[in-house]
Amino acid sequence: MPGSTMSSRTAPEPTLALGLLWRVGRALSRVLFLLVFRGRVFGLRHVPRSGGALVVSNHQSYLDPMFVALSFERECCFMARDSLFHNRFFGGLLKRVNAIPLKRGTADLGAVKTSLRNLEAGNMLVVFPESTRSADGAIGEMQHGVVMLARRARVPIVPALIVGAFKAWPRHARLPRPRPILVAYGEPILPAQTKGLDNAACIRLVRERLIELAHRYGGPSPKAAPR
Repeated sequence: MPGSTMSSRTAPEPTLALGLLWRVGRALSRVLFLLVFRGRVFGLRHVPRSGGALVVSNHQSYLDPMFVALSFERECCFMARDSLFHNRFFGGLLKRVNAIPLKRGTADLGAVKTSLRNLEAGNMLVVFPESTRSADGAIGEMQHGVVMLARRARVPIVPALIVGAFKAWPRHARLPRPRPILVAYGEPILPAQTKGLDNAACIRLVRERLIELAHRYGGPSPKAAPR
């Protein structure tokens, strides 16, 4: 399991306190998800129960990291922009739930190394390659650098779609509001399936899988595919 002192320079180590915090946080998240947001989950069978995996999700709101991971039966790590760690209390909480600070717009080698260590150690890593919350709820352009992590660690990529979080907590709103939220996981993309593809082609494949999930589960229409 990842540990409580995660940073871009320090490998995670298991601690009992972190395991308890994770279980409590997951339980509270599930209550919110089910009672307040009338949440539904589909395709959980596609999420590996063991071994490293890169979970790639669209990004609609601040609720996404919590709800994308609430159905997992094991802890996972998250990539989060470093500006979220500037507040001492919130930043400390993020580190306690395995968030890895990432400097956007730069080649953050420290964050890359920490992420690779986690994947190679058999942990799951959740990433949001749109880099910022959607302005309209649609699936936007995705940065292709994140798939390099899965390719180097030779782990599967699990597409994860969240629908409804934009209506529940859009970018302009100060607080969330009760709206139905759905989370769906797609069939993993195995390392053999990305062999011969470059990172740009690989992220296009992931995005296509997310769009397929959106069509299946009533998600918003995607923005025009990036060229």
